[in-house]
Amino acid sequence: MALIGYARVSSVGQSLAVQLDKLQDCDPIFQEKRSGTSDNRPQLAACLQYVRRGDTLVVTKLDRLARSTLHLCQLAETLHQKGVALRVLDQAIDTSDATGRLLFHMLGAIAQFETEIRAERQLDGIANARARGIAFGRRPALTSEQVVELRERRQQGILIKTLMADYGLGKTALYRYLNGVELSAVDGDAAAGGFRVHAALTSGADTAILSTHYDQEDHHDHR
Repeated sequence: MALIGYARVSSVGQSLAVQLDKLQDCDPIFQEKRSGTSDNRPQLAACLQYVRRGDTLVVTKLDRLARSTLHLCQLAETLHQKGVALRVLDQAIDTSDATGRLLFHMLGAIAQFETEIRAERQLDGIANARARGIAFGRRPALTSEQVVELRERRQQGILIKTLMADYGLGKTALYRYLNGVELSAVDGDAAAGGFRVHAALTSGADTAILSTHYDQEDHHDHR
């Protein structure tokens, strides 16, 4: 009977050293750095393909192996059909006997329950924060005053590349702040780098329609 190890951490920056030390009696040891919630775990798939009847798959904790109670039960059934036992070192589980199989399913259910409770508490916290007026999501890169200033400078003929550098914006974001800029090639000028931009710039009750012909230098310098 062979002992086959499987070790996993969630990110590249984490170390497998502790798990590998506990699994030192196993050979081979399949190891990977992947999130436990990910379906794409090639080393786990390779491990399940490798084990044979009479082998024992060894992990340090249940959460190193499965991402949910359902996944845990699926893995347990796969191992059972292959005649492979599961041993979980830190939780003293060994499915080679009836008591170990019972404990295995109980701990899996408890782990799933704790995960769902944490998720509910997180949602409650978000709802309470919103009720207190706390905003979530990415903050706008520019204030309303900066947007007005940006549009005024553009009307004054400041180059797009200069505005991008001054406000720390990419071209797409900058055009959004310029209120729906639409680019189109000028007939006969596309090869020479000429483009015409039509922007509807609104400030208060006044609307100014800007029609500007960009020269070749402006085009090549990444408007």
